[in-house]
Amino acid sequence: MRDAIRAPTAASIENPLAPVSLAKSRRFISNNVGHAIRKSTGGVLDPVLAKKLAKLIAMEKNTLRSMENASTERMDGAQALSAWAEEQEDDVADVVGKMAVLIHEVGDLEDQYVDRYDQYRIALKAIRNIEKVVQPVRDKQEKTAAQIANLRAKEEPNAEELESLEHELVRTNAQLIVAEKQLSTITHERVKYGFAYQFDAMQEFGEKLAIIAGYGKHLLQLVQDVPTSPEENQPTYSAHAASTAIVGECDRALTAWVGSQAAVTTELPTRLRSMVSESATNGGPVPQEKASKPRNTRRWSSDSEGIVEEPVHF
Repeated sequence: MRDAIRAPTAASIENPLAPVSLAKSRRFISNNVGHAIRKSTGGVLDPVLAKKLAKLIAMEKNTLRSMENASTERMDGAQALSAWAEEQEDDVADVVGKMAVLIHEVGDLEDQYVDRYDQYRIALKAIRNIEKVVQPVRDKQEKTAAQIANLRAKEEPNAEELESLEHELVRTNAQLIVAEKQLSTITHERVKYGFAYQFDAMQEFGEKLAIIAGYGKHLLQLVQDVPTSPEENQPTYSAHAASTAIVGECDRALTAWVGSQAAVTTELPTRLRSMVSESATNGGPVPQEKASKPRNTRRWSSDSEGIVEEPVHF
């Protein structure tokens, strides 16, 4: 798990760490049972409009739990690797012991990625919560329209009742227009925000993995794998300082990494870039520069099932 006293990295200053995910396992039931329950019941009790997204949110929780398990198992494996290394010859003991440190760091990065992944899932919940509010308004409109149609089909419809229902239908139609407009707005905002945040976290995780892998390969060069005959002694190992320095360089590289200086970048062809820009500024509801919040003003979301960041007013 994350070390609470660890110095902040450049990336965490540029893009603050997400709060610890409240969706992480409490171990009340086994993960296999929890996965099966969520897979079979996700969205079952939700209104029709929210069923598909509720199902996705349940499946994403399964994904989150799987990543959490991978993080825990990797850190446990790093500890087991370190224990095994202690009984090996000097070079293997030193190098593998240092590699165990790097592998444990991978597990810690995975744990942080779980917290950030949950922010994407919470963004989907905001949409789902609005969908759950819109569905009853749609149902009310359909029911009122059906009552009016049935009443008009009678030979002598009740004029007062018909007038009352027609007024009710006008009010319901107005409520539905407001509700569906807010749903559209929240959907566009949360989709952009949630996936942009997930891709930022994915980029940081991937590049930091590459950094660890690169320094891990430098460590491997210190293992003395030159064959020796039975009567020859293994050369004396004297690279303890070098292995320690390599781990230190790796830690410094991880600490200094920031998204604005990512090693891997993607560039669209000029024509395609123009098409994307035109679509974002003219065809979309949110301009491209507003797709995500500024990194240093990130607002975190609660994992509470009932919270919607922007209330619905009808």
